[in-house]
Amino acid sequence: MITLSQIIKKTCTQYAEKIAVVDKRRELSYQQLKEEACQLASALLSRGFQKGDRIGILSANRVEHIVIDLAVAMTGLIKVPINIKLHPKEIQFILENAKASLVIGEISLLRTIDFTGDRVTFENDYNSFLANTDSEYPDCSVIDTDSFAIMYTSGTTGRPKGAVLSHRAIIASAQSLIMACELGYEDTIGHVAPLTHGSNFLAQCALFFGLKQVIFDKFDPKFIADQLEKERVTTIFMVPTIVNLMIQEESFEPRKLRFLKSINMAGAPIASEKLQVALDKLGPIFAETYGLVEAPMAITIMPKHKLPHYLSSCGAVGPMVEMILRDEDGNEVHQGKVGEITCKGPLVMDKYWANEEATSNAIKDGWFYTGDLGWIDPFGHLYLIDRKNDVIISGGMNIYPREVEEALNLHKAVKEACVFGVENEKWGESVYAHVVLKYNMTVEESQLVSHCKEHMASYKKPAYIEIVPSLPKSPYGKILRRELKKSYEEGVKG
Repeated sequence: MITLSQIIKKTCTQYAEKIAVVDKRRELSYQQLKEEACQLASALLSRGFQKGDRIGILSANRVEHIVIDLAVAMTGLIKVPINIKLHPKEIQFILENAKASLVIGEISLLRTIDFTGDRVTFENDYNSFLANTDSEYPDCSVIDTDSFAIMYTSGTTGRPKGAVLSHRAIIASAQSLIMACELGYEDTIGHVAPLTHGSNFLAQCALFFGLKQVIFDKFDPKFIADQLEKERVTTIFMVPTIVNLMIQEESFEPRKLRFLKSINMAGAPIASEKLQVALDKLGPIFAETYGLVEAPMAITIMPKHKLPHYLSSCGAVGPMVEMILRDEDGNEVHQGKVGEITCKGPLVMDKYWANEEATSNAIKDGWFYTGDLGWIDPFGHLYLIDRKNDVIISGGMNIYPREVEEALNLHKAVKEACVFGVENEKWGESVYAHVVLKYNMTVEESQLVSHCKEHMASYKKPAYIEIVPSLPKSPYGKILRRELKKSYEEGVKG
């Protein structure tokens, strides 16, 4: 199978004069991108770095993310992208766990960590690091099964685990996203979500078509709408949190997104009610995908034209993966029955870095067990229920937090909600909900309970509802259910 390195060479030759990537600091044509990436590759190799060595990246969104991607792909080195919003101790753990030989990034971020390996800061060292180096392609042997990246999970269930993704997996992800977003040669890709995570998979798609990429280093609802219009961005990756913040901005003008033909929405579930609001304001431009770091972006795809008719589904299985839903014993469950989502194919990671136990628990007979529960309708559409470990068992009955959250989100006063199980002496567990209200809206907890009873079986309704000003979120916009549950348990224990 082809490698990223081969794709890079073809694209940089065919589109040499075309703008490849731009941020607020500078822009590079494909010829310039190729030369800088080759210089970085040459600099790394001349300093003794070898195929398989790990290179940490600690930086906000900027052009150099794309340069590093190309240099790593050409040399067989492995990148370790790190979320800049992590605590320094978490960053430290990732670098140590990956045994990174070098970290490249911004000086303000690098000075917060105690790293014994080599450092290159963009502000002080980067240009001199590249000086007097070769701008031609390095003579390196890279094959499709070689590792390209170690991407660490969010660590909500303990220490983050590093998912090892090969060139083959990255290409499979890109091919799936090209299909999901209906990409073509005239598109312009925007990046507002972190290039250390989901948006980077869309970046690889640009290499197939020689597309221009526009990189934003911050998210501000008004600013980003203006910039998307100015740069005529046609395709972008956004998590639901970003979408909601943008369309709820008081000054938001939908016409400013008129050039957008596709928003790839992934990274976290979105309530059907919130998705309908987004569709009403922007039209059918959302392509939803379901995936994990371990199987990036497109285990399933819900294309733009079908999504308005299946708001609760995340789509049918994608082209680069097989999928089976299984019961507790590993047997395939029948259509319409809830089971754990498992998948295999070129899209799936090779292993967890330096963690044989976690790998053996997650990959069995070649199938990756996602830990997510769902069911499939007669047309092959997957409906996510919840994380396997988040199921609430009350009186012997399974209650899925997301189902209760969907009901709460139907209320006109609710902005967002998070549901989790708490210990109950009689029933085993009870349903506890934290709810954030929309601006200037009020509602009583008892009214929300009554509202839930109108939309679901009575045993599923929250026993307790707490109205709060905000919900804790990961740097990628996911609501941290376990953090809320932990805070509750610590409060109970005193």
